[in-house]
Amino acid sequence: MSPTIIAQFVDQTDSPLGGLINLPVDMGPEHLNMLINELLQNEDPMPYSFLVEEQELVNDIDADVLTKLNKSREEVIKIVYLPQAIFKVRAVTRCSSSMQGHTDAVLSVAFSPDGKKLASGSGDCSVRFWDLNTETPKITGTTHKNWVMCISWCPNGKQLASGSMDNTVQIWDGASGQIKGNPLRGHSKCVTSLSWEPMHRNAECFRLASSSKDGTVRIWDTRTGRCSIVLSQHTQPVMSVVWGGEGWIYTGSRDRTIKVWDDSTGSCVRTLKGHGHWVNTLALNNSFVLRTACFDHTDPVFNDTKSAHEAAKKRYNEAMEDLKDEILVSGSDDFSMFLWIPKKSESPIARLTGHQQAVNHVSFSPDGRLIASASFDKTVKLWNGSTGKFLTNLRNHVGAVYQVCWSSDSRMLLSASKDSTMKIWDLKKKKLMLDLPGHLDEVYTVDWSPSGDRVASGGKDKVLKM
Repeated sequence: MSPTIIAQFVDQTDSPLGGLINLPVDMGPEHLNMLINELLQNEDPMPYSFLVEEQELVNDIDADVLTKLNKSREEVIKIVYLPQAIFKVRAVTRCSSSMQGHTDAVLSVAFSPDGKKLASGSGDCSVRFWDLNTETPKITGTTHKNWVMCISWCPNGKQLASGSMDNTVQIWDGASGQIKGNPLRGHSKCVTSLSWEPMHRNAECFRLASSSKDGTVRIWDTRTGRCSIVLSQHTQPVMSVVWGGEGWIYTGSRDRTIKVWDDSTGSCVRTLKGHGHWVNTLALNNSFVLRTACFDHTDPVFNDTKSAHEAAKKRYNEAMEDLKDEILVSGSDDFSMFLWIPKKSESPIARLTGHQQAVNHVSFSPDGRLIASASFDKTVKLWNGSTGKFLTNLRNHVGAVYQVCWSSDSRMLLSASKDSTMKIWDLKKKKLMLDLPGHLDEVYTVDWSPSGDRVASGGKDKVLKM
């Protein structure tokens, strides 16, 4: 007979499942999965992961709990069970194509919400739409007069917006790649970031927010091409804008503050202070469901706007049941990050310190449980998405890390670096899984398709790789 421990299963909100239970110490995740599915009376077995004191159970209770965490068999061990994505994304293993066409650095790449379309913006002033079947350029759009700094797909996938150093925003038809209307003019300096109104709040999702180095954020009605609201309380360039799911818009600025705005009136409802230097990057824990709206791994087809809107609402509400609150993370040149629940307080939940240089990019995992941060200090760090507790360092890059992105099942992370490589990290083992060389120079931008089957990257070598 194997020795046993006394355990209590709890869910992520700390609610107990049943009473205390005796478990053999040689039990691993597989047997725990069978047991938890029985206790929950799931008709179709679901995959779960198990945490004890925020450490994932990978081997068995004896090795991971009694030995590693130095627990005694006399005490009650609290085991947190977390549902995982039912589908699995396969690791990207090789570069299937190098797509030539841009004549200057590729500054941004983005897959559409359904993962079926790909666009890129470049220092050659063009926006390109690529054919994913043939992996060749489909349409080249050349209305901008300066570098295209950022691009963003509308949540319904029907439109793409591009923001440029020529101070304008251009809307493109997502299907044909053709220009829609005149450029949106109003900013007096470079456009730094774009964010669309979420689909669950507006079936047509025609409103777009753009931030600029002129210190303002403009909200555009893309049907008329007019600016409906100007958000202008920042005193320095605004580097990041994120449109949240609860009716608020978040903006991060070089004036060291983050401001929270009501998306219907444009009034500033909160100012979040704490950073000692420029705020570079913002991310929300519900960003994946806001980005993908009504689309998921089952590849649904919608005949009308109403059914798509209902699906987006349902997916958003289900995601928020798990997440509870809309949590914001901000990364700064002061080497630190802050975690906020703006709805509840102007004070941060946690300050996340550890990076030795400026934080370039922060991103929540699609399930909202983890945060990854990329820094000039050549590391990627992982943090708990609800408490901000530091989990681990992912070290292997030999140059600054510019960007990180997640696989849609939250099991893998991809990082892009100045050292000309991309790396895929296995988050269960917290180790390097794959090295993806191939670029000849710095990799500035990377995106993992929401459908999970492709990664696109671009950088200084002017080539888009897939």
